[in-house]
Amino acid sequence: MSEWLERHIPKIVMAPSFVAIMIFVYGFIGWTAWVSLTRSRLLPKYEVEGFFQYGRLFAAPRWDTAMNNLFIFGTLFILISMVLGLLIAILLDQKIRTEGVLRTVYLYPMALSMIVTGTAWKWILNPGLGIESVVQGWGFENFEFDWLVNPDYAIYTVVIAGVWQASGFVMALFLAGLRSVDQEIIKAAQVDGIPTRRIYSAIIIPSMAPIFLSAFIVLSHLAIKSFDLVIALTGGGPGYATDLPATYMYAMAFSRGDIGQAASSAMIMMLVVFTIVVPYLYSELRAKND
Repeated sequence: MSEWLERHIPKIVMAPSFVAIMIFVYGFIGWTAWVSLTRSRLLPKYEVEGFFQYGRLFAAPRWDTAMNNLFIFGTLFILISMVLGLLIAILLDQKIRTEGVLRTVYLYPMALSMIVTGTAWKWILNPGLGIESVVQGWGFENFEFDWLVNPDYAIYTVVIAGVWQASGFVMALFLAGLRSVDQEIIKAAQVDGIPTRRIYSAIIIPSMAPIFLSAFIVLSHLAIKSFDLVIALTGGGPGYATDLPATYMYAMAFSRGDIGQAASSAMIMMLVVFTIVVPYLYSELRAKND
């Protein structure tokens, strides 16, 4: 009996977690996929009607706005966070005296929740309370910075808040990568008289390709599932100018009582995530097998 327990106790310990995951993760994914193929509205229906909900989804102007916003937000959020994170990591890699303090300052935003970040930036960008009000109080009465309430620019305030929070995390990834580069190669390049800028651009940064890919995957995931930041900062407004797929799904499920639309939008979001994650996993598994 003791031998049997010793052999099977890992499975027994993991069994509750495995069952919970199968039910509450994969089970609900399957349920969502099924509902997305029905004519469900306020209450779920289970008669399959094909891709009716997806036709409604792609014909909805609000969904088009959400997807366009996701493209704008995702592109700028990922690009600026990676560039800014890399520049800060290179700065700290110079082993300056205040490295510990600066590293803490840059990493601190990542310790905050998106709700806190969104609320703080809502105050900072509020035309009546934040940057615009302060600058006008200095005597620049014609200064305007009303992006938060301007439908054409509101999505960029989400980018600002997102970059502020995520760039420190990207910096930490890149700094770890910079510190892991073989120092003998760098010393040899310095002996040959190669400028520091050239060492980074031609030797160090190209060797960090896996870290760039990892940062891209993490940031893409954050961009696609962004919900709490938008809700806290803009509430999806003005109107639905800052709607993202996640906020659209929430509005359909809990405000509009349209479960079918919420389910179909959730499946599209999952498909977008899969198109990013699956090639990455495939390349990683292939590299290990090789």
